[in-house]
Amino acid sequence: MQNKTSNYGLEDIDLLLTDANIASMDSSIDAPYGIIENAALAIKNGKIAWLGKQSDLPSFDVFATPTLSIKGQWLTPGLIDCHTHLVFAGSRAEEFEQRLQGVSYEQIAAQGGGIASTVAATRAAEREQLFVDGKDRLNTLLAEGVTTVEIKSGYGLDVKSELKILEVARLLGEHHPIDIKTTFLGAHALPAEYKGRADEYINLVCTDMLEQVVANNLADAVDVFCENVGFSYQQTKQVFEAAKKHNLPIKCHAEQLSNQRGAQLVAEFKGLSADHIEYLDEDGVKAMAQAGTAAVLLPGAYYFLRETQLPPIELLQKYKVPIAIASDFNPGTSPLCSLQLMMNMACTLFRLTPEQALAGVTRNAALALGLNDRGVLKVGARADIAHWQIGHPSQLSYQFGVNKLLNLWILGRIN
Repeated sequence: MQNKTSNYGLEDIDLLLTDANIASMDSSIDAPYGIIENAALAIKNGKIAWLGKQSDLPSFDVFATPTLSIKGQWLTPGLIDCHTHLVFAGSRAEEFEQRLQGVSYEQIAAQGGGIASTVAATRAAEREQLFVDGKDRLNTLLAEGVTTVEIKSGYGLDVKSELKILEVARLLGEHHPIDIKTTFLGAHALPAEYKGRADEYINLVCTDMLEQVVANNLADAVDVFCENVGFSYQQTKQVFEAAKKHNLPIKCHAEQLSNQRGAQLVAEFKGLSADHIEYLDEDGVKAMAQAGTAAVLLPGAYYFLRETQLPPIELLQKYKVPIAIASDFNPGTSPLCSLQLMMNMACTLFRLTPEQALAGVTRNAALALGLNDRGVLKVGARADIAHWQIGHPSQLSYQFGVNKLLNLWILGRIN
């Protein structure tokens, strides 16, 4: 393997990590996990300036160069949670208990529960409380080695509340080490006040909502829940067309409960990702492969809802669709704020390998967010680096509940 170098010498760097084993996740390196053993890595101005075999290190001033020995332990890219609904208020724990006692979702919804209860709580919540709760959740992810998180709106479902969620998400990005990407999901569910008027609500999403989101620079992408209990193919297309006019990339909650051809639609728009996709068929997979659209698997929701329809893993692999993994953290269907748990579930429930699971929360998760500056350890990438006390990268998917994270750098700064 050839070492990778930059244009400046080691005397200019901010930190040199030595005596490391590196799981770079760089697919150009012909080794599982993109492994480089007995390696070193240099950081400069928040980016990776050099990495390779330690024996290939250029000469440097040992007294002038800040150096940290990794002592034979492992470095990976910082983890990326590319699908969350992290800003919300309220809890659905009582509904969870009711369902286990045999109460149907329809009965719970008729009592004002389900997503309506989260919408009501989120609409009523002050920004300060949403910020504090969001920060606590981000701290949990940070402690697991997560360096980038996507946050969707979708629990406001009116102009004022959708803007509030996205404003809080942006504020979290300004005041938390984790890098935050925001997604406008006004078309998440039909609010009660629009019952029987879904087309009218979609018109609101495409006009007043989206226009104010864009005017205030609150979203990096637009998402829609395309489903028989969400919004139709045609309504989803209407939102995508509106997003395209504003040059916003699109994503889609697709094929979670049935095949509504949402994945094919998002591929038609050259979208970033189709998420959930348990009912995705071969035509949809082909369309995603041709468009370069990533598949985002959400094993937490699959587990929590006790689903039985598996995503088409073999088809995704056959057509070489990048597979990302995310927490889908939300109060109703995946109240599981742990990306490491999702890695384990992706292996145990979906039969991904540990290498595929790690790629799903690094390299492919970056693709699902349209980010080409992270998710791998290579020269020029962001210095988002996790340092683990493990014997092999497979241990990150194999074991859960014993956190082996030792250090975490985001843009070259330790957290």
